[in-house]
Amino acid sequence: MKVTNNKILITGGASGIGLGLTERFIQEDNTVIICGRRESELKSVSVKFPSVIARKCDLTVTKERESLFKWVSENHPDLNVLINNAGIQQWMTVGDSNFFQRAQAEIAINIEAPLHLTTLFITLPSMTTIVNVTSGLSFVPLTKVPVYSATKAFLHSFTLSLRELLKSKNIEVIEMIPPALNTDLGGKGLHDTAPPVSDFVDVVFTQLKEGKTTLTFGFSENMVKAGPDDLQKTFERMNAIAN
Repeated sequence: MKVTNNKILITGGASGIGLGLTERFIQEDNTVIICGRRESELKSVSVKFPSVIARKCDLTVTKERESLFKWVSENHPDLNVLINNAGIQQWMTVGDSNFFQRAQAEIAINIEAPLHLTTLFITLPSMTTIVNVTSGLSFVPLTKVPVYSATKAFLHSFTLSLRELLKSKNIEVIEMIPPALNTDLGGKGLHDTAPPVSDFVDVVFTQLKEGKTTLTFGFSENMVKAGPDDLQKTFERMNAIAN
């Protein structure tokens, strides 16, 4: 992927990893469009980065995803990069009374949204790149976030297939695999001791410039390289600590 002179849509681009990517892509002379549910956060980013184009959209709703695509195709038909970054993480257990309802919300935004947006945006003649943001938990689940881990494993698998399926369209598919980072994913304070987003962004941009299509950092790099025995040991160790 070339890292300059693109027009990029970043879902969930107003906070966390999405905001870190937004800032860096602006620095690299790209036009960035972000979308999200919270208008206050979108406005905050627009004030800090006046060149950013912000669009309110609840990606859990099918019609809003379709409206987003219609708006982009009419107003920004030269969009060439889609970054499926938006996601939520629910800390819960299967015995919780509201487990299924919360699981449905995770599935809607972590699976349904990127799949639907991908099918829509690959119809744009200008499209060159799809980036799916998965997780180190795609490879070894954390039992405190069972559905989140499963949704990211799903997206990882889908991304591998998508890479092959879109070769005939000359659309590059990139998987961005972050570890836990210092964001509010899952709730404030849960990841305060994790590495900063800026460190992750620096590393993955270096990898992008090297032409890599699997982007890793720290824990996620180790998980991508790990064999079955190492994954099992990591699972046992990580969940013993968590529980």
